[in-house]
Amino acid sequence: MEMLAPPWLESLLSTTFFTVCPSHRDAPRSESNMFCLDCISDAFCFYCRSTRHKDHSAIQIRRSSYHDVVRVAEIQKVLDITGVQTYVINSARVLFLNERPQPKSSSSKGVPHLCEICGRSLLDPFRFCSLGCKLARIKNNGDATCNLGSKDDEVGEMREGRLASKEEEELRERGQQEMYTSTLTPPNSNSRRRKGTPHRAPFGS
Repeated sequence: MEMLAPPWLESLLSTTFFTVCPSHRDAPRSESNMFCLDCISDAFCFYCRSTRHKDHSAIQIRRSSYHDVVRVAEIQKVLDITGVQTYVINSARVLFLNERPQPKSSSSKGVPHLCEICGRSLLDPFRFCSLGCKLARIKNNGDATCNLGSKDDEVGEMREGRLASKEEEELRERGQQEMYTSTLTPPNSNSRRRKGTPHRAPFGS
């Protein structure tokens, strides 16, 4: 466990965020939405970050549909997120901290990609829906890791490959649209074939 995940990860996933900071109740930015990787303690607010945790490593937690998320740009600097499904929310790529309950009406039948732990349907061929599910896999099987290492380059290459493939797909679709538009464009009048001069049949002698 200690070799496969950093000591602060489990504490991060069990922390309650977005409560009012007891030290800055009357301040405008008093919600506790930050976590210190060095102190591994309770969540704190913006003002605590600039005083008590000024020189510490900290990440900011955000919310999406009442669930805690963290930006990929922040978390990937301190954690190996390989295999965790990411989403684009408000123009930023994020991932969920913990498992989310699925609606009872939803069915995984016919869904090609499922979380290995909770069975939640995934958009892309990832293994887990959240960091919490990846940590559960590490505890149960030990066939995954959250520690940064040689997999950093692999993650970057995979991400660049996905971006490249998306760009190629967009270019391909754009090209197909242009081809389709060109086939519907009426030809220029100058390019129309002129009718040849009619030739009369020779008069009989």
